[in-house]
Amino acid sequence: MHDSLSRLIDHWKNDPNGTYQTWFLWEERLKNFRSIRRGIGQVVKEIQADRFGNAYRGSSLETVVRSVAEQRQIFKGADHAFLWKPKLRIPDIYENPENQRAFARLLDACDCCTTAEAVLDAIHEIDSKGIKGLGPAVANLLYFIHPTLVCPFNTAIVKGYNAVTGAGVKLGRWDHYLSMREGLLRLNQQHRKVLSNDLGAVAGLMFDVGSGRYTAPPLVDDAAAEQAWLEDLHRVRSEAATLTQQLAAARSNDVTHTRMQAWLRDMGHALGFDVWIAANDRTRRCDDGLLADGCLDQLPGDLAAVGDSVRLIDVIWLDKQAKCAVAAFEVEHSTSIYSGIVRMLDLALGTQPGVGTKLFLVAPDGRQDEVRQQLTRPAFSRVSELDILYLPYGELECHREAIVRFGSGLKPVMALAQRLGG
Repeated sequence: MHDSLSRLIDHWKNDPNGTYQTWFLWEERLKNFRSIRRGIGQVVKEIQADRFGNAYRGSSLETVVRSVAEQRQIFKGADHAFLWKPKLRIPDIYENPENQRAFARLLDACDCCTTAEAVLDAIHEIDSKGIKGLGPAVANLLYFIHPTLVCPFNTAIVKGYNAVTGAGVKLGRWDHYLSMREGLLRLNQQHRKVLSNDLGAVAGLMFDVGSGRYTAPPLVDDAAAEQAWLEDLHRVRSEAATLTQQLAAARSNDVTHTRMQAWLRDMGHALGFDVWIAANDRTRRCDDGLLADGCLDQLPGDLAAVGDSVRLIDVIWLDKQAKCAVAAFEVEHSTSIYSGIVRMLDLALGTQPGVGTKLFLVAPDGRQDEVRQQLTRPAFSRVSELDILYLPYGELECHREAIVRFGSGLKPVMALAQRLGG
């Protein structure tokens, strides 16, 4: 089949009406990549700010998807998967805010990452949520973010891929899409001299076969081809199962982390301080609202000038009048303390002398020895002079309600903390 497919590729590339000539080499194609990626970023921002609304028509997503659908024949009809079907109530990202935010996290994660592993992790995560009607058609958006890592997806591409490889990929399932991606990457590698690192090329070839423009080369061994596809499918399913377990543990950790931040937020307000929540956690759901409800929208000028890392400290309490940081808290549920310590170092060493911000590591009760051991590493040689304090979860849980009701100032929290340095 290799020689036959090579001949087909040569014919396809020289066909003036094939997707290679009419779309892949289209001079406007790369400009569209930039504009579509910007549009995806706008969708993410609106969802994160709770400004997206609950309708597809007139939304920023409609603008982006229509831009994709206008990408000539290979993407014709790409908007169908995102159109709201009222009788089926799919795709369920318009009337379900949690699903909408999960969709935004997928787009944002792929927009920010640079590796295939990170893209696949994001896909496995959205697949694990089982959002009704939100399937592999989303890959048509992800392709415009990572064209060398994600291949386009539609009925004709699937049909062409099955015809060329003898596979049995089905529409609407992420595991089948990922198995097709594996096979296309392999085909692309086998014909790397005449195709492209951009997976749009090989997808365009599959599209032209699947839409009937070309006949697929005869398969030498159908049984072997089917077995190769089944192995791809088994591998991606196994990877998805492993990642699902990891994601479940990570979500549990996130819930605990958010709960600790919420306790510290409420304590800070009750003790008379302004409160800052880490910039990347502000839109996390907490009880009936957002984690950052009632907190500062931005850091005061002196703190903001220290550096971006300070904005990512989990919780900061600030004096209402002086606008200076009184206490900073890093919640370390299960991960290493490195990044949190670096952020607090930036805060302590970057603020004005004499402020005396108290620094706290908030962690499970059993992590004190582990945290103390990590602080002895040479990388943290300057930490001992900061007098970082350890605040166990258990102490917070036992005393937070009393502190909220009867406390004032920093003294009640200092009474619960334990010293780590020295």
